[in-house]
Amino acid sequence: MTTFNQPLGGNDMPRFGGPATMMRLPAQTTAKGLDVAFIGIPMDHGTSNRSGTRLGPRQIRDESRMLRPYNMATGAAPFEHLQVADIGDVPINTFDLKKTVDIITTFYDEVLSHGVIPLTLGGDHTLTWPILRSIKKRHGPVALIHIDAHADINDTMFGEKVAHGCPFRRAWEDGCLINDKVFQIGLRGTGYSPDDFDWGRAQGWTVVPAEDCWFKSLTPMMAEIRAKIGDVPCYLSFDIDSLDPAFAPGTGTVEVGGLSTWQALEIVRGCAGLNLVGGDLVEVSPPYDPSGNTALIGASLLYEMLCVLPV
Repeated sequence: MTTFNQPLGGNDMPRFGGPATMMRLPAQTTAKGLDVAFIGIPMDHGTSNRSGTRLGPRQIRDESRMLRPYNMATGAAPFEHLQVADIGDVPINTFDLKKTVDIITTFYDEVLSHGVIPLTLGGDHTLTWPILRSIKKRHGPVALIHIDAHADINDTMFGEKVAHGCPFRRAWEDGCLINDKVFQIGLRGTGYSPDDFDWGRAQGWTVVPAEDCWFKSLTPMMAEIRAKIGDVPCYLSFDIDSLDPAFAPGTGTVEVGGLSTWQALEIVRGCAGLNLVGGDLVEVSPPYDPSGNTALIGASLLYEMLCVLPV
């Protein structure tokens, strides 16, 4: 009989004590024997404005101590049927961004060799590209649900191809994405030209600006997205700056007019039934998050991702 790892409960150890892992789960050094692995990537050398996301994984883990194992809204109880652990952080090169993206891909190659679904605590958004490179090796090109204030499809930033504004252009170039099954939700703000958002549309991607989400439930939209994606492998990338800064100020590139926390929950819960092969929550920057609420939202959304993973 399999014994599944359980988060350390608040009645067994005060929530301000215990291990500093995601949801105070057991820690492992490898992904062997797991169904799902929480992984941190403590990096911010791909950021273009405010740094600090290198501290994101640690803060997300700290705030995750408030989470309990049973989802009261959806009835999901992931720890009853999934073997989950925190396998620590990718040992990035803090002085070399280009070396770091290769380190990430190599790390995830090993994780995916165990048939594990990775859920990643970021870290700046550069990290999604090297993860998708590894995902492609195992699953082929994937559908993508990308929630963000920014399209992250720049060709270059300051002449560099590797940065947090470029990951989905690089992933597209590497053939990691199924173009008619890419959905970008929550884009908004100022830009340099219409091409800032229209480049993705030209590739066949579906772009849903934040303004199209205002004052409405996103549950119907997610039903349409599920129908379009079907049963192909799908990756979920959630940038915390997709949320309005009233909810999530602790990030590096804030934009007004963003999504609400309840819309975020509708999006992630709306992924139930998809063949999710991985997910990430990026761009939490603790220096701009004095209350810890941004990191707590990030931890909560990672837990919701866990709740919708295929059994």
